[in-house]
Amino acid sequence: MKTKDQLRKRFLILRKKRYFDVPNNRFYHLVDYIRKKHKFKKKLLIALYYPSNYELNIFKILKYLKKKEAIFLLPVIQEENVLKFIRWKERDVLSVNKFGIPEPLQSQKSYLPDVVLVPLLAFDKNKNRLGYGKGFYDRFLNNLIERNHKVEAIGVAFSFQKYNKIPSSKFDFKLHNIFTEKGFLQ
Repeated sequence: MKTKDQLRKRFLILRKKRYFDVPNNRFYHLVDYIRKKHKFKKKLLIALYYPSNYELNIFKILKYLKKKEAIFLLPVIQEENVLKFIRWKERDVLSVNKFGIPEPLQSQKSYLPDVVLVPLLAFDKNKNRLGYGKGFYDRFLNNLIERNHKVEAIGVAFSFQKYNKIPSSKFDFKLHNIFTEKGFLQ
């Protein structure tokens, strides 16, 4: 079995080679799923990620969700590699973090999301996720669950990022669902 580091290298290269722009309409199934699952919430807090390094462009869901339906959040990396999520609007000024990823200004209030759209390098049929190796999302999501906060974590990736079995440990957060350009993982 390959190690997580070997898989990370492999999937970073693969994603760069096979990246393509996914049409907007492919994201409608994700938006429709979120709407139906959370139809009784007046304001839905949705945590996005800033697409970089050939990640699927999750910002395309903005076209389908109205401001009155959802509050969008982006992650901010704090000290000790802890994530918090800050409210974000399309025209907000962002700063670049130590990994070169734009994030909201930290002076704003943080929120606990209802839905977290999680970036990943690879996934398997059991909804295990291979992240970038720092544990940001695993710690954040495990902490939310421990605090009894109901959150849904949906991995977002290209279908070619599926791998037969991702090595996992007790610290790894198992995703609730995975969405690709082909739809949800079956």
